[in-house]
Amino acid sequence: MTGGPGTVLVVGEALMDLVPVAGDGGVRAAQFGGAPANVAVALARLGTPVAFAGGLGGDGFARTVEDRLRAAGVDLGLCVRSDLPTALAVADPGADGTGYHFHLQDTATFRLPDLSARAAGFGAVYVGGLAAVVEPAAEAVRATALAAAEHSLLVVDPNVRRDRTLDAERGPAALRELCRLAHVVKASDEDLALLWPEADPEDTCRTLADGGRLVVLTRGARGSTAYTPAAPPVSVAATPVEVVNTIGAGDAFVAGLLSGLGAGGSFAGPSDPPDVRALLASASEVAASVCSRTGTEPGVPARA
Repeated sequence: MTGGPGTVLVVGEALMDLVPVAGDGGVRAAQFGGAPANVAVALARLGTPVAFAGGLGGDGFARTVEDRLRAAGVDLGLCVRSDLPTALAVADPGADGTGYHFHLQDTATFRLPDLSARAAGFGAVYVGGLAAVVEPAAEAVRATALAAAEHSLLVVDPNVRRDRTLDAERGPAALRELCRLAHVVKASDEDLALLWPEADPEDTCRTLADGGRLVVLTRGARGSTAYTPAAPPVSVAATPVEVVNTIGAGDAFVAGLLSGLGAGGSFAGPSDPPDVRALLASASEVAASVCSRTGTEPGVPARA
């Protein structure tokens, strides 16, 4: 894939989530995961051309990851391959969301390419997730994001994670820098409270939007709000759904957001509230389709 004005470049990790199996005690099932990989699959499912740039290993989990991406229609020509194992994320769902414990070191997952020379060839570039804060991937993500901020639409979802394996100071600093580079920021209220603990998340959104960004704040079942530089905030309720699973819902939301931004064949942030309202409603529908089923792939039909 050579890219183009309607194509998204997704940079980040594809790994395996180990999730509890209902009714089976301590048994956990291996499930395709990684926020950027989820976004790539969701974009392809929605009919948006997408290339994924990640690290693929040489174990059985890596074959599962590659099969899942290819089956969705994601281009893997920019991935880096090695014989190292695939990273694992042990999921711990709870009443306040899903926590994770990570097995990341010496894995293929975070051997990412520096695509700063290729970023201009894509209409939009998405970065976020663990690859933005785990070395050696973080350096490649930052370089690619710097180029994307100059030459295409840079979309950032900080997707903040906490675990003993992650640097509690350097990680948040890297994510704050990416948010300030971005043209579009999608973040949950929990993300912003962790990145800017001294400020109310809504105030943080206004500050980021004042810098010329589209900022979308998600609050799970309480819906989402978009902030733009020149208009009042626009809020949309969450799409009603019987919740079966919440893993991957935020990734599906940002994929729906990106798909809507590129619906005209090229990427540009919407400038007036009616467009923003429709964009949020569509993204909410995509997220709800993930919550209503197991797995992380949207259940909505691909768009024309």
